[in-house]
Amino acid sequence: MNLRRDVFQAIADPTRRAILLLVASQSMTAGAIASNFDTARPTVSKHLQILTECELLKQEQNGREIHYHINAKKMKEVADFVEPFRQMWDDRFNKLEAVMKKYQKK
Repeated sequence: MNLRRDVFQAIADPTRRAILLLVASQSMTAGAIASNFDTARPTVSKHLQILTECELLKQEQNGREIHYHINAKKMKEVADFVEPFRQMWDDRFNKLEAVMKKYQKK
């Protein structure tokens, strides 16, 4: 069975979000990534496969090692999708703050 995943399914998992945070600052091998988790390496490899399939991570062969690094272009697509929701909530919280200040003065 071949499942089709999208980026939002990929980032729904907390382990995959943690992997993205790790790789955001520097490229890492699968072993280096796995050493940060208390799970079996095949489990981390599956997470890496999903993140790679969704193009959130890119693989780069360096000799015998494969280094994973963040795909900034794909991450920007995610950020661009989320941005209108962030703005909406900022506006709502600003309105709530204004109402609360109004009632505090009374």
